[in-house]
Amino acid sequence: MNKHSAHKAFASLWFRSAILFGFLITLAFMFSVSLAKSAPYAHVISNAKTGEVIDEENSKLRLHPAGLTKLVTLYAVIEALETGEVELDQIARVSAKAAAEGPIVLGLRAGQRISLRYLIRAMAVQGANDAATVIAQTLDGSELAFAERMARVSQDLGLSQSTWRNAHGLTSSGHLSTAQDIAIVMQALWRDYPEYVHLLSMVTVDAGVKKVIHSGRRLLQNYEKALAVKTGFTNASGFSGAMIADHENEVLIVVVLGGRSTKTRNDQMVRLSDLGFKTILDR
Repeated sequence: MNKHSAHKAFASLWFRSAILFGFLITLAFMFSVSLAKSAPYAHVISNAKTGEVIDEENSKLRLHPAGLTKLVTLYAVIEALETGEVELDQIARVSAKAAAEGPIVLGLRAGQRISLRYLIRAMAVQGANDAATVIAQTLDGSELAFAERMARVSQDLGLSQSTWRNAHGLTSSGHLSTAQDIAIVMQALWRDYPEYVHLLSMVTVDAGVKKVIHSGRRLLQNYEKALAVKTGFTNASGFSGAMIADHENEVLIVVVLGGRSTKTRNDQMVRLSDLGFKTILDR
């Protein structure tokens, strides 16, 4: 084979490989979307001041909570800060397990050292899974031990239908919650630690190694009643979201599980929020 023919053969092989790669990426995306569309749907609207449920659908159905898991992790680490168990400027070491977590991640490296302050910011705002794992290991030495802490927090707050296996919400057998339980922990954060809830309203924040952007920034920026937002996605859960919203001195908690896309989830959360405020104000 001459040089020209070899180049043509290589180019043809490269082109076919590129087409195959593109097809596989498209197939993976379509499979992901298909799984998200099959995730069961649930929602709840509750009054943040009283806990009254204003509207719900499947709110007690145990589902995969995805990144909304981090609300419980956030409550647990704030509680540890308030009792003096840990400090914001405490330096944590990144394990190989944490560095290998799947996206969304801050991009931590095994052996790296970073302040707990930045880990909390990355987890709360960006939804960084590696940061959540480092927090869990810093507080309790292992994810398993931290899951036991999460269970204690759940019991204290009255989350009767939740079982936790990790700090971040990536799909794991038996890691389940309900829209109602997520609403309860969101309400507890607003009630017990109002000085920390502002983290869930920050569109961007310095997380030490880089600035991170809020995973729910579209909802925060486009819905003027949104006070605080947490979002998540896995194939098993679909697109999930929890929001604190205020309007005319009323405060609501809105939780959606099993959304079909970022847009449809956000649109639904806005619709439910407006419905909740109308219900309260029309009384």
